[in-house]
This record gives sequence, structure tokens and C-alpha cells, in this order.
Amino acid sequence: MAMGVRAVNTCSIFRSTASPPLYSFRCRLHHFGHLRCRSYPNLGLHFPICRLYGYFLSHGGVQSCSAHSLVESVMEELHARKRKSISASTKMGLTSSGQLLEDKLKNQVLQKGLLLEFKKDSERVLLAVAQKADGKKNWMVFDQNGVTSSIKRQQVTFIVPGIDNFDHTEISDFIQKAQDNLDPTLLEFAWNELLETNKSVTAEELAEMIFGCAEPLESYCAHLLLSKDEIYFTVLEKKGCYSVYGPRSTVQVEELLRWKLAKEAAEKELQEFVQLLTSAKSMPSHSKPPKSSWKAEEKIQHKIEALEAYAIDACTNDDQKKTAGMILRAMGLAKTASSAVNLLVDIGYFPVHVNLDLLKLNIRVDYPDEVIVAAENLLSQPFDPDACLLREERVLSLIEISKDADFNYESRTQIFKGCVDRKDLTHLKVYAIDVDEADELDDALSGTRLLDGRIKVWIHVADPTSLVQPGSIVDREAMKRGTSIFLPTATYPMFPEKLAMEGMSLKQGEVCNAVTVSVVLHSDGSIAEYSVDNSTIKPTYMLTYESASELLHLNLEEEAELKILSEAAALRLRWRRSQGAFDTSTLETRIKVANPDDPGPLINLYVEDQADPAMRLVTEMMILCGEAIATYGSCNNIPLPYRGQPQSNVHTSAFAHLPEGPVRSSAVVKILRGAEMDFRKPIRHGVLGLPGYVQFTSPIRRYMDLLAHYQVKAFLRRDSPPFSAGQLEGMASVVNMHVRLAKRLCSSSLRYWILEFIRRQPKEKKFRALVLRFIKDRIAALLLMEHVGFQASGWVSVGTQIGDEVEVKVEEAHPRDDALSLKEVT
Repeated sequence: MAMGVRAVNTCSIFRSTASPPLYSFRCRLHHFGHLRCRSYPNLGLHFPICRLYGYFLSHGGVQSCSAHSLVESVMEELHARKRKSISASTKMGLTSSGQLLEDKLKNQVLQKGLLLEFKKDSERVLLAVAQKADGKKNWMVFDQNGVTSSIKRQQVTFIVPGIDNFDHTEISDFIQKAQDNLDPTLLEFAWNELLETNKSVTAEELAEMIFGCAEPLESYCAHLLLSKDEIYFTVLEKKGCYSVYGPRSTVQVEELLRWKLAKEAAEKELQEFVQLLTSAKSMPSHSKPPKSSWKAEEKIQHKIEALEAYAIDACTNDDQKKTAGMILRAMGLAKTASSAVNLLVDIGYFPVHVNLDLLKLNIRVDYPDEVIVAAENLLSQPFDPDACLLREERVLSLIEISKDADFNYESRTQIFKGCVDRKDLTHLKVYAIDVDEADELDDALSGTRLLDGRIKVWIHVADPTSLVQPGSIVDREAMKRGTSIFLPTATYPMFPEKLAMEGMSLKQGEVCNAVTVSVVLHSDGSIAEYSVDNSTIKPTYMLTYESASELLHLNLEEEAELKILSEAAALRLRWRRSQGAFDTSTLETRIKVANPDDPGPLINLYVEDQADPAMRLVTEMMILCGEAIATYGSCNNIPLPYRGQPQSNVHTSAFAHLPEGPVRSSAVVKILRGAEMDFRKPIRHGVLGLPGYVQFTSPIRRYMDLLAHYQVKAFLRRDSPPFSAGQLEGMASVVNMHVRLAKRLCSSSLRYWILEFIRRQPKEKKFRALVLRFIKDRIAALLLMEHVGFQASGWVSVGTQIGDEVEVKVEEAHPRDDALSLKEVT
């Protein structure tokens, strides 16, 4: 029935060849119900036997006819046409012969007045009238948009036949008439007939078949149908702007129809998704859909994840890139990562201040469930292999409740047999000094003056290895992270937070396990004696750098121990400088951001001077601990991650003319050579002025420090180190890779929030800046001193010298682009 209706409604056989052009009439069919049909198997048509009231315009006259007589006349003309087509096949060229295909192709010469179709660019095809030749290869044309342009002959895709002098003012009307009469279903009829006879067709011949004539408009309509068709026909031969088309096989058409349906379904899904995006964009920020809602349905999740991957340059396959590109194009946006980021921000999927590097670098921010369970087991049933007061029954109990596959009786018993008592140092006054927002405390200090006048200091380091053993599930997860990550917006600890805070961190007023390095200093600041012990301590004070500096300034008699520690730090700094150490202290910026997911979060910025007395004190004691551990490892042949840095060829005296502080430090840093590591013996650390150095004071935060603890603790138990030098080297390469990524993330995050802080300042605000060096001509590297502590570059006046202070204003600040433009205020 459907084929019958299509044939009746679309075939040119209802018109004589003398009928007016197709755009001058319409055919209207009335509804008919369940009717008997008459079949014409040779044509594959079935027509209803009924009275069909239709109206046909024949040179202006209206005629009424029955469906039966209409069908009879239809069939008569079909048979007549078939006979005519057979007798005239050679004349029409409807054949599969390659020779005759060539005969069909003609190459019309371009001339003034021709109506032609040309390819404007990769996406647009326009109609135009040829005006005149433009040189030997080009033609000037006037297109449908009223634009005159020069085109190459190769751009012409079709010349409308039968037109010699077309009026360019009628192009739009011509296009409209053509569009009104395009019916792709006509192609199916023609495809059926041509497939049966295995014949080819040109645009003019197709016009003759389906419209009954090959007038200019009909020929152009046929060309549009063929050129836009993706189902029924394929180009057999092409010469210039003329093509010969052939019908595809039935199998191909069926496959293409399935493809078309799938494509239409995908396009519908895309439009629905675009509507969701558009709706979300228009909502106020507090009403936007939550991130989780975009992943509730699989088809939506697939698209939003493709867009996210495109935004952070993390597409895993071409399908994701293609999907994201289609979405951006449908939204009228450029196909760039920044466009994707802005779109995701606009719909509320990303917060305004999304940390793209956190996503791009694939930083581990959550813990697997099995690691959390193992950490909780360690807290609920703590086991200290270095406390001999433990009973063996306790070890057996721990084995039973442990979820860790690496926990076994043999390894624990070996530890138990070799353990030594912890040294009780709870009588000492212990100062823990750190930044005010520190979540986990790794180290603390004690000091006293011996009877002979020498100073003795104790560096107490938290002892996470009293809970975590090498190779355990918690240890392996820590190794994958390499370090704790401290961002302005969040902290991602190396160990699960509860384990780090409750089980490992030093706590004020509580007895804590520690590894204590005690050092007696010579009067010149060099090491006279040292020892390394498992210990228990009871931290007396938890101080910020600010409060510690204030106590030092007050010089209180009851805090004499803090004063002794400060004196020890001064001795150490003087001694290290005598050994060639460089002073690299400068201003350091810290930022804490409250409610970072809000569009306008609160930014708290702190500028710390590394030359501050309390910071100097802590820094020198940490360096002293590293030297003592390196010496301990060397004397006892312990494989450790020894750090070094080759001495620069430039002596420190070369910078004596520069002002001390950030200016001199900036110059020194520029000539420093790359750091090195050895795992068998200490190597000189030229920058610190030490014969050997091992990072040891942050085992909760840095995995390389934890490795050093594993090695030293094993020696203290008179056991073999768990790792050889070769194993340490392999582990260090993996850990250092993670650490580099973490440093990159911390640096970019800090810069972003500093720039956001600067961007929010009043336009008229002035900043004091210190000229560190000149980059090129009058472009100087500047250190924004006041409230910022941030390095940037900018133009300065003629006559300005290194070390001078200038006043600058911010012209532009773009955190997302990491861009800051400064201008000197003269």
C-alpha cells in the first residue's frame, strides 16, 4: 500500500511531457480506507481499486477521475515508457557500459550568465551567476548572498543546464522553488527501476525520469537529490562538474539505511543533550544540577565524560574526541579545551575555580576500601615491633585480626626477637614548630647546654614504621603517592588521614613513639657526637613559626631551651657557610582557601620570610638531622637514599656585591647544579655545605624519608635492612616521578590562587616590588613584597638597579592563563 501511495503521489507519469514545470502545481490525495489492490508484479507496485478523488491541474484545468481509471492510465504510461526506454537506451545512455558512461560526461565551458553551484568552503555550497573571467584560471561570480568573489574552476560542482543568461536577482527565488520540491522518496522509485536494469543516470536523466522533463529547475532538483543522497546512488564517473551515478546494491542500501537510522538516533540524542546543557547554563548558580545527575543515565554520562576528557586533554580514544567536538560545535563553541572547560563551568559540572592540573595529572585523592580497612585495623590493634614489653601472645592476636596478606607470624616473630627497648625521653621539654594549619606533625626539638658548655640537641621524628611495615598494603599505597600534597584548597595525605593523625602524628601532652637523633655540637657548629635511638617523647609545646619567633624575641628565662636551640641553629648556619653552603632563603607564600567550590571563595594569604629566626631554627635542625643520619648510615654500611648536589664552579663571594636576602638568593639559585642520589654511600651536598645528607624528618609526608626509616629501624633491631641499594634505587625512580607531579601540581595551584588574590585587589592598589634581576633590556624580574611574595616580570624605568624597590600596579591578572601584567608607577 505504501509503495502504491508513493508512486501515485510522486511519479511524473501523472503528467504529460507538455505539462507546466513542477513548481506550478501540487497534487493532493484524500484519505482512503481498507481497499482491495491490483498488483503489477513486473513493476513491484500495488494500487488500490477504489474511487480516489484528486485534483490534477492540466494547463490550468481541473479534472476529476476515479482511482481505477487513474491506475489504468498510470500502468499504460509505465509500459509505454518502458518500451520507449528500451528502444532509446542508447540515446539516453542508461547502461553499465564504461564507454557509454564516458559519453554521458560533458565538459561545458564557463561563460557569462551561466547559473552554477560552487563550493565556498568545506561546509558551504552556494549558487551563483558567472560574471566574467578573472585571469586564466578564475571566474568572478555573484552568489546567492549578494557577494561578488573570484573562484577557481575546480570549485564549480554543477552548472545548471538550459540557462544562458540568468538574472542574479532571481537566484533566491530559484533556490526556494527547488527546496520546495525536493522529495528524497523520489530517489527510491528511481533506484528500484535503475537497479532492476543495472543502468546509470545523470542529473538531467533523473529529472526526466522523476519529473517528466529536464528543465533547469527540474535538473537542479535532481542534482541536489543525487549529490546529497547517501543511501541509493553512488558516483560512477566524474568529469569536471558533471557526474554519472549508479544504483547501489540492495545489500548496500539496507546497510546504509540501518546506518542512517542509527545516525538519526545519535543526532537526536545529541540534540537532547545540547538542550540539557543549554538549560543548565541558563540556571542561576545555586540551582544548577549536581555533578552526580550528569552520570545518572549511561548515554548522558558517556557525553559528559567525553567533554571532561577533552577539557583536560585526557581523551583515551578518537570516539571521545569526536563526541566532544560535536557537542562543542552544536553549542556554537570553538573546538578547544578551554571552550570545554568554560562550558562545564557554566553548567555547574566544574566549580568556577576547578583545579585542572589535579584532574590532568590523575593525582590519587581517595583511598581504596581495602586500604582504609587495613589502616583501621592498625589503629585498633597497634603493634610496636620496637617495644620489648610486648608479649608474644599479643603478636599472635594481631596476626589473627590482621587483614593484610603480608602479615605473617614469621616476620613478626623475627622483629620481636631482635627488638630493643625504647629510650624514655618524656622528661625533656619538647617543641613542635610548624605552620598553623599543619595537620600532621613529623618532628619536634629539644635542647640543653652541657656542663662543658657545649650544646646538645635532640631531633625527634615521628615513627610511622611502628605501625606500618614494608610491603604491606598501606605501605604500597603510600609508595604510589610518594608524598602528601598540600594545596591551597585541600590536603591529600600520603597515609589515610585517620591513621596519620591519630596513629602517627606527634601530639601535644601525649606520650608518642619517635626516632630521636641526638647531636652534641663543637663550638664551631660541627658535629662532635651523635646517636640514633627509638624513643618515647611527650611534646610540651605545639608552636607556629610566628609564636616561636615571638617567644625568642621575648627571651623568657623559662624558655631557655628554645634560646639554646636558636643558638645551635646560628652555629650550624655559620659552620655550613664556612663549608661552602649557599643561602637560598627568600620569601615564601602560603595560601589557604575556604569554601573553594564557591564562585567567590575566601582567600587567606600569608608571606613567610625564610630568614625568620624560628624558620631558621627549624631548617638548621632538620639539616643537622640529615647530616647525622648520613654519617650513621655510612659508618654502619646501611643502604640509604643519600642526597647530594655538586658544588657550583662559582664561589659565593661572586655574589657578595648583591644585597643579602631575596636578591642574592635569586642569583644563587640560577647557578645551582642538578641534585643527585646515591644509595650505597654519602655524596657531598654542595648547596648545604655537607659531606652527606639524608632526608629523614618527614616520614608521614614523604615516602623517601619513610624508606630511610625502614632501613635505620631494621639496623637498630640488629636485623638486615629490608631493601638493598639496587632495590632502593628502583623504588626511588618510581617515587620521584610521583613527587615531581605533586610539586608541579602544588606550584600551579599556588600560582593560580595568588593570581586570583591579585585579580581581586582594587585597580588603584600599589605594590612594593623588589628588582631581582633583569631579563631583557628594561624587563625586570620583580618580587612583589607587600602581602604577596610572588615573582613576576614587568617594565621598569631607566636607571633602576638590581636591589631597588619600585612601586607597581596590576594592569591585568588572568589566573586560568597564568598571566600577570604589571606597570611601574612613576
